[in-house]
Amino acid sequence: MNGGELIAEVLEAQGVRFLFTLCGGHISPILVAAKRVGIRVVDVRHEANAVFAADAVARLNGTPGVAAVTAGPGVTNTITAVKNAQLAQSPVVLLGGATGTILKGRGALQDIDQMALFEPHVKWAATVSRVRDLVPVLLRAFSIAQRGVPGPVFVECPVDLLYDEKLVRGLYGQQADRKGGSFGERALDWYLRRHLDRLFGDAERYAAGDPVRVETSPAPGLAVRRAARLLSRSSRPVLMVGSQATLDPAGISDLAAAVEGLGIPVYLSGMARGLLGRGHRLQLRHQRRKALRAADTVLLAGVPCDFRLDYGRQINRLARVISVNRSAEEVAKNRRPQLGVVCDPGRFLCSLAEREVGQPVWEQWLDALHLRDRERTEEISRLADKGTQYLNPLALCRQIDRDLEEGSILVADGGDFVATASYIVSPRTPLSWLDPGVFGTLGVGAGFALGAKLCRPDAAVWILYGDGSVAYSLAEFDTFVRHQIPVLAVVGNDACWAQIAREQVDILKDDVGTVLRRTDYDVVAEGFGGRGFRLERPEEMNKVIHQAQEEVRAGRPVLINALIGRTDFRKGSISM
Repeated sequence: MNGGELIAEVLEAQGVRFLFTLCGGHISPILVAAKRVGIRVVDVRHEANAVFAADAVARLNGTPGVAAVTAGPGVTNTITAVKNAQLAQSPVVLLGGATGTILKGRGALQDIDQMALFEPHVKWAATVSRVRDLVPVLLRAFSIAQRGVPGPVFVECPVDLLYDEKLVRGLYGQQADRKGGSFGERALDWYLRRHLDRLFGDAERYAAGDPVRVETSPAPGLAVRRAARLLSRSSRPVLMVGSQATLDPAGISDLAAAVEGLGIPVYLSGMARGLLGRGHRLQLRHQRRKALRAADTVLLAGVPCDFRLDYGRQINRLARVISVNRSAEEVAKNRRPQLGVVCDPGRFLCSLAEREVGQPVWEQWLDALHLRDRERTEEISRLADKGTQYLNPLALCRQIDRDLEEGSILVADGGDFVATASYIVSPRTPLSWLDPGVFGTLGVGAGFALGAKLCRPDAAVWILYGDGSVAYSLAEFDTFVRHQIPVLAVVGNDACWAQIAREQVDILKDDVGTVLRRTDYDVVAEGFGGRGFRLERPEEMNKVIHQAQEEVRAGRPVLINALIGRTDFRKGSISM
């Protein structure tokens, strides 16, 4: 049994169904062995998208997604996606190829210090130096990726650990029966034999093991009681639920029931979007800043006070803040809470919901928030009805929302157009909205969609692209076609990096670096074997979207190149 087969056995034992990759000689044994044990090997056109796909699998399944990439530029191409997973708190296991153990630092092909590169961006990084260590190191990687605040881990697998022992000894030129020769030749042969004996010694010492299960600790009872007391004295509470509360997909229905049972007006963000379905009476979508400034108690469930809350300044300075987070650092980031709790926010909300905290006055507060919500919704409707050159982007988003199938998964990859869609397009079910998270990374679209469709083959998977972001992963339409992954991508094409240009032109009076073309992205998708539609007239929106949906149901990936006009809907919204 070679090292590639040992790795495949561990992946199989951990319940890994998909291995995302871009091939390379350094990792070929892993890919071949994984295929042989029934793991679906999905090869992409850029290594970053392998990690993005693994990230999506982790978010939707709650267990680590796995990617394997070759040495040197293979691993360096993943850095942005790995950092995105770290900041999004996604458990991802990245297997990286590396030059042979005896050749490190000697000028071998694609040999760089990969450990120094990854250590700042992962929870844990390890290089394996003996075949016998592959299994325990991988088991530890799966455990660390899921413990506490989840995140990515990196395991470097030198190529001479992965191939058969006889082949490796031959490649190193070791001859067991060497006699004679110079002293230097004999010394080199002795050194190689000693090194390889250590490399392959006790190679089958460890079994693949049982699936790693990491249990989250229960919410501390004292903290739950204190939170209940604070809420019972509140007349204007606001609950904010973020992605971290959804880290356990198996408990998502319990979380939704808890949020409903608490009866607190709630704003959902990140992976928590869609938690309560569409149009739930407790859920607010608009005017969050005003609500937080008027609130007297704010419960942050997996939501740190970072730039998205203006570093805590959006919250009324007199409000009582309850912050629940797996990360001790993020509990008190930028604003010290009256009650800070380090635990899983989902479990905390479930425990809190077992206590009586609701107050009759909350209904009046909820009615006031809904009035503001309706006013903003009506304003958006008026803006959507305004004529623009080509399509009004708000009207297009409204049409997408009308045509969205139940159970659809939405992948958000873009700036201005996608942020506009977030105001209008409503996820229908829990765990049905995938965005990059706090890193704000462009380019997640195809990788996220790939992982999502594999996890939920019966769900319609939509990618909402800006025309800037689509270029990062458009080549993955080739992957969608080769692996028969039908997704529906909509590109909001305004020939501009609009989110940047809007403020840059206004402040600096120059559009340098922000101008694009109204490129025929639909034609590019066709060239990769998909189906493309060009959409530029308002009266065609319904027809084209329905045609695209029919193509997807027939098994073809589709891209709608939607030419949109410019609006000032999000003027002043750029974050720093």
